Amino acid sequence: MIIGKSKKELEKMRAAGRLVGEVLQKMRAMVQPGVTTIEIDRAAEKMIRDAGALPTFKGYHGFPYSICASVNEQVVHGFPSDYQLKDGDIFSIDCGVTLDGFVGDTATTVPVGTVSEQWLNLVRVTEECLDLAIEQCRPGKHLGDIGAAVQQHAESHGYSVVRDYVGHGIGRRMHEDPQIPNYGKPGQGPKIKAGYVFAVEPMINLGTHYTKVLADGWTVVTLDGKPSAHTEHTIAITEEGPEVLTKVASHKPSEVVLATSS
Repeated sequence: MIIGKSKKELEKMRAAGRLVGEVLQKMRAMVQPGVTTIEIDRAAEKMIRDAGALPTFKGYHGFPYSICASVNEQVVHGFPSDYQLKDGDIFSIDCGVTLDGFVGDTATTVPVGTVSEQWLNLVRVTEECLDLAIEQCRPGKHLGDIGAAVQQHAESHGYSVVRDYVGHGIGRRMHEDPQIPNYGKPGQGPKIKAGYVFAVEPMINLGTHYTKVLADGWTVVTLDGKPSAHTEHTIAITEEGPEVLTKVASHKPSEVVLATSS
């Protein structure tokens, strides 16, 4: 998590972040009705390996794929499969790469085809939660400030924040201390210092915050079956403020066709 004063180490984190951001951008471009999630997984793995990197997720505690592919009520850790994305779905892609010994981790939720306004708003608010969380990633702030920013914004729109899964420190390993919940109180928790690198990842549900894990031992779904959205960036804390290492072009609501009301 702590990169310290080494410019070389931070440059390696930047390189890993750029690569995984580029991979995610390519995955987003593939998302359309009829495409299978395993096709997207295979394309991601090829792009990662062709760049001389490793897909961090593949083999991690036994996870068998290069991306997490979570559709609709699936919160995180979904398995890519022969499932064909359908018009009206929302599809969360989570991807990690290891490049030259350092990890970049990023995620986004992509509307598929014509999406209901209710579900599209969930995606939009989740992206806004991440933007607000990033603003709190500054020296002198507290970890609780990050979670509070996410929780307050999500709950102000009537959504719930997943409690069972959180953001994390990141560096030579994907999951490092500290844990970074998406809920909390301002001014609480350890102080944030320059040199830290965080993976901040709001997971926001349309209904209850409660979740369960499916029989595959990995796929997390909402307990009530309502949709969930997930977005993530890897962020370096500098004296000047947050530096987003995995920045990719955002998916604007205006680019999505809304379903008409019946």
